[in-house]
Amino acid sequence: MRTNGQDTPGRRDDATPGLPLATQESTRPPARKEQELPRDHSQAILEAAKQVGAILKRAGHKFALAGSVAVYAHGGSGRLQHDADFCVLPEDAEAVAASLREAGLDVHRPPEDWLLKTTCFDQDVDLIFELAHRPVDVDLLARAEDLSVDSVHMPVLSATDVLVSLNSAFSEHHCDFGAVLPVARALREKVDWSDVRRRCADEPMPAAFLFLLERLHVIEPEQSSAPPREQP
Repeated sequence: MRTNGQDTPGRRDDATPGLPLATQESTRPPARKEQELPRDHSQAILEAAKQVGAILKRAGHKFALAGSVAVYAHGGSGRLQHDADFCVLPEDAEAVAASLREAGLDVHRPPEDWLLKTTCFDQDVDLIFELAHRPVDVDLLARAEDLSVDSVHMPVLSATDVLVSLNSAFSEHHCDFGAVLPVARALREKVDWSDVRRRCADEPMPAAFLFLLERLHVIEPEQSSAPPREQP
């Protein structure tokens, strides 16, 4: 940059945008100063999950944390992916949305008809009412465990239901075994693998992933119920 014929260094804007939160009201999440907001992406997702979970708990809604934050709550990796996910009953979706709006969060319905979306601390939060190609129901939420999510207790999908949901998502168009393999390793002692097989193994891609886990000695091979063949 030249000023009056002299070279001068260009100005550099080092400001980093914070993670905005909706305007505070009496029932809304407490505002934070910009410098106090989490800069780390995984921590920002955790903060969003904690905030939304606290809102749903105060409102008395039935729900369960899902996705990568649920994996973290069960002892998996703290490197979180993309967003925070919550399972809610289909018939409660509008009431849940109303509670979040009352707390100052914007909620919208995307083209997909099986979830609602909101943002918190500039992170996406999905409110899912269909999981593993089935509607979220009372039985699924009843199997959830009350776990600590970075010091905030909330219902979290059981480890078995987490693996069923991840395994059921595999198809010819989405088959990233590498992303789910570390989850299976981390949670293998908490998962009912016979239940996972019963619910997933009829489909080719989920069955292939279970076979891979067997070959890598992550899980034991399925015991055959057929009697052994007699040798001639």
